[in-house]
Amino acid sequence: MLDSLFDLHPHLGLDAALTILVLIALEAVLSADNAIALAALVKGLEDPKLQGRALNIGLVAAFAMRMALILTATWVIQFWQFELMGACYLLWLAFQYFFREDSDDQHHGPRFQSLWQAIPVIAITDLAFSLDSVTTAIALSDERWLVLTGGIFGIITLRFMAGFFIQWLEEYVHLQDAGYLTVVLVGLRLLLKVINDVFVPPQGLMILAIAIIFIWGFSKRKPEGPDRPDATPTHAPDNALQKNTHEVQRIRERSATESPQPINERV
Repeated sequence: MLDSLFDLHPHLGLDAALTILVLIALEAVLSADNAIALAALVKGLEDPKLQGRALNIGLVAAFAMRMALILTATWVIQFWQFELMGACYLLWLAFQYFFREDSDDQHHGPRFQSLWQAIPVIAITDLAFSLDSVTTAIALSDERWLVLTGGIFGIITLRFMAGFFIQWLEEYVHLQDAGYLTVVLVGLRLLLKVINDVFVPPQGLMILAIAIIFIWGFSKRKPEGPDRPDATPTHAPDNALQKNTHEVQRIRERSATESPQPINERV
């Protein structure tokens, strides 16, 4: 049955199936750095429910933009300005993170006041990452439907991986820093493409560098309990309760020492 299907549709041959598998594997590997970057971005929303909604809606917009990029890829790659804008945007995100600290001397990315502030940032960030991955996919196959299929699986993989990274960011000390370091790597790779393709490191070296960064990111867990940096301090309420207890005890002691005057003395 499959043989007859391949005869009727020669594009569905063994080569096409192998190409789809390679593209899916490539998208899964290249989605790891993208996923951790998007997870770090949605942490700019305080409400965990809003984080999930922003990721879902943002990736729907990112999917539409990625499909448009694939369909126009042969035209887009003719203009180095697109890669330059993507590189500058990613490097700007990383600069904002590493050179901005909060009151606890902790790095943090952009902070969002509402859901609709986060969604465009998520979509544009995914598009910037896609400038690198889509050009790699186009180099593997000239068949647009194959690249589109790989892109669809890439978005699905990206959503699940980003969801895991949101949880892991709460558990590992260096993971958010590692995420923004991968943003720097992809931004520099795009910038080197603009300058001269000769300077662009091979994809295998990029994957190795990202893997090393991830190993460092997962190397240290955050402490559990009140010593955790993001834990709510409990000593302030305890101090207030202890102070109130001492005050009540002092009032009781004062009342006990003051005896009522006899009636005849009052008269």
